[in-house]
Amino acid sequence: MSQAKEETLDLTADVLVIGGGLAGTWAASAARRAGASVILVDKGYCGTSGVTATAGPGHWWVPPDPSELREATIRNRFKTGFGINDPAWMARTLALTWESLPTLEGFYDFSRDENGETQYRALRGPEYMRALRKLVDSLGVTVLDHSPALELLQRGDGSVAGARGIRRQKGGDWRVNAGAVVIATGGTSFLSRLLGSHANTGDGYLMAAEAGAELSGMEFTTYYTVAPIRSTMTRSMSYAFATYYDEDGAVIPMPPGPETTRPLARAMLKGGVFCDLSRTPEDIRARVPTISPNFMLPFRRWGIDPYRDRFEVTLHGEGTIRGIGGLRIAGEDCRTSVSGLYAAGDAATRELVAGAISGGGNVNSAWAVSSGQWAGAGAARHAVANGVAPGGSRPIGQAGLRPAAAAREVDLRSTLTTIQREMLGYDRNIFRSGEKLGKSVELLEDAWAEFDARAEGVGDRLLRTRETAAMLATARWCAASALARDESRGMHRREDRPETDPRFNHRILVGGLDKVWTGVDQDRILELAS
Repeated sequence: MSQAKEETLDLTADVLVIGGGLAGTWAASAARRAGASVILVDKGYCGTSGVTATAGPGHWWVPPDPSELREATIRNRFKTGFGINDPAWMARTLALTWESLPTLEGFYDFSRDENGETQYRALRGPEYMRALRKLVDSLGVTVLDHSPALELLQRGDGSVAGARGIRRQKGGDWRVNAGAVVIATGGTSFLSRLLGSHANTGDGYLMAAEAGAELSGMEFTTYYTVAPIRSTMTRSMSYAFATYYDEDGAVIPMPPGPETTRPLARAMLKGGVFCDLSRTPEDIRARVPTISPNFMLPFRRWGIDPYRDRFEVTLHGEGTIRGIGGLRIAGEDCRTSVSGLYAAGDAATRELVAGAISGGGNVNSAWAVSSGQWAGAGAARHAVANGVAPGGSRPIGQAGLRPAAAAREVDLRSTLTTIQREMLGYDRNIFRSGEKLGKSVELLEDAWAEFDARAEGVGDRLLRTRETAAMLATARWCAASALARDESRGMHRREDRPETDPRFNHRILVGGLDKVWTGVDQDRILELAS
């Protein structure tokens, strides 16, 4: 991957979209339809990369008539979201998702029910992403595959002017000068082995923060998915019918409803946990190969019948993927607080629609579809209004690229171990307390001080060094936000603060690199007061 002797590919476009997953492809299509020239860069191959490509995503799909149905849906979500989501954003998301999915006719082969009605809500992830790749290709979007972005370009006035990255297969660097940039790089699971998330390392968070953007909702990162041990198969639908056992074969009691993470984590801290899926109804068993065609693969490989045999399970942390946090949205067009920079999908906070609980597959997918289009169209308008300056910008990446002190080799594996211990460890992240979070903050700050001062990615270590910097920065923001929210709310549960405190009826902002800060989203306070 050495880039030293290769040429730089210099390109110019109205809009640059960083990330080629669900949100990125919708953003690129919206920007192109708005008349902008668009370049999309993807760390992997646009059409197969990202968490959607391995899933069977549903969407938040509620018909407009009768109107009371959507109104009831929004009221219910506002209540279960603990009041930090926004009814207006929920309404916009439901409306645009309803309008958008039918436009994929001709690119995606939608299924039909027994009455011949087209089924738009639930799609097959691999085919969905292939359809979106066909869509952006048909619109004339320039796509650079296997071309991860490393850093943003910024003008002297603080506005974003493009990005720079590497070409992993063709060699050399790329540099795109753009009138506006959409960050659609997804969230991060901190390399927890969550299926489809290996390339999701929080790159967009770090790049945007270096430009001056802030984040919101980063404390909501305690969503875990059950999976067979030693497997990445985190397709969880079938586990709704699971019976769990401890090492002695005793059934582990589960509370009513979907919340199984805490009792499972408590049991796993004591020893192995096993399960079987014998309670799965026959009609569901028959549908699994269609809904989640890869779900049975590890069981077949191991010679296990999950509907009859017991097998050991683990929990994979989902970080900010099915967590809530991301870049703060500063306007209806999904702009950030930095001029010329927009955010979409899991790279953006989903508090606006999900609230303090996970959006799961349906709300998150609808958010990706909608926020992608708002960001793409907004970026196109910004580019038209402000033009694309051919020069006068500079690359602004720091950690892992330009060390603050004398460079030396940093142990990336050891740094990742620190990140994962604080962000994924059940005892620290699920069973939170002020004392534990304070220790996590200290450990992560120490790791950052060393990494920022010394780490410089070169050659084959360039990308992984920068990815590690992004995950470490993200971990610092998550820990600081969780410590600042001195209560329990939604998925954020504090053992020492078990109650919800009305003093925290607001979103918590976080940012900073040299020094992490937290604050209150004043806009949300004004909304609640009005």
